Amino acid sequence: MRLFFICVFCAVSCMSFSQEKAHTSYLEINYFKGNIGLHNNDILHLIKGRPEGFILSWSKKTYGFNDWEQRYNYPDYGVSFAYQNLKNDVLGNVSALYAHYNFYFFKRRIMFRIGQGLAFTNNPYHKENNYRNIAFGSKFLSSTYVMFNYKKENIFDNLGLQAGFSLMHYSNGNVKAPNTSINALTLNLGVTYNLDEDEPEFVTTLSAERQEKFTQPIAYNFVFRGGINESDVVGSGQYPFYILSAYADKRIHHKSALQFGADVFFSNFLKELIYYKSVAFPEENVSGNEDYKRVGVFTGHELFINKMSLITQLGYYVYYPFDFEGKMYFRVGLKHYFNDKWFGALTLKSHGAKAEAVEFGIGVRL
Repeated sequence: MRLFFICVFCAVSCMSFSQEKAHTSYLEINYFKGNIGLHNNDILHLIKGRPEGFILSWSKKTYGFNDWEQRYNYPDYGVSFAYQNLKNDVLGNVSALYAHYNFYFFKRRIMFRIGQGLAFTNNPYHKENNYRNIAFGSKFLSSTYVMFNYKKENIFDNLGLQAGFSLMHYSNGNVKAPNTSINALTLNLGVTYNLDEDEPEFVTTLSAERQEKFTQPIAYNFVFRGGINESDVVGSGQYPFYILSAYADKRIHHKSALQFGADVFFSNFLKELIYYKSVAFPEENVSGNEDYKRVGVFTGHELFINKMSLITQLGYYVYYPFDFEGKMYFRVGLKHYFNDKWFGALTLKSHGAKAEAVEFGIGVRL
């Protein structure tokens, strides 16, 4: 079911891409090789070789036909497929499909890409056959990658070159334990090929009035989120969770809004964890009667890009009857606006570097 929702979310995003005016496009392939970062000492036994692989991408260019394209210096958007050999029989190989944006700096010589998608590993954790793989508890994973490249197009006719470094992250967001995750830090070298001979000129139609400070009245957001997750105790079981959120946001200009609000968490996996702790670890003084619900307040930021937006939130639990990973929490993810009011959301909630849940949400902005 979670895979279905991810596919629906990506399909809606792709449909919003396809509704834009026609643009030129290009292909690229990058070879990469690097290391697995040691973000957790528990994965030390998994770091052996130097992971390598390739990223095959298709991107559309923008030329400013829409205002948001001009505000973001004419970014590209598209899809990527990545394959990575993690150079460890325990970890196996990972294949992933992403939607991505490319942003440009320094006269369009420097490209920054961010991609979000779904990955598949051929050798996840198994309590009998692969118990050492504590990084991937499931076959399907959420994956994010970022890339910084120096890029030069049309060096030889339609062929260009690029080089830089990438970070690739794989995690199932604690949908199933274990889930210590993997971060691959790599250097990459690639070629690009423009599929169109002629390119239109960049459009610069934003008038002085439209570039003036932009504000909106305070808006009120109500969101229902849900999903399934598991505690770090392997085999403790997957349980549904529900989150009710309400927050106000203030749009300070075309790109950004500031947020302040509250969350109420109904995390059923904590019921099982509380019972487990009360029985297995009496020295921790857990009675088993502690409330599994939590309440938090948060402040955040929303970055608007066309019909999509990137949200980042920092929260603090004000009602916290059972100690689980500390009182601070973080949320980062994507929203897609179906119209001026309704939106869908796909977010990751974590405590520092430890993920708690992948959240699927539906909300309204009034």
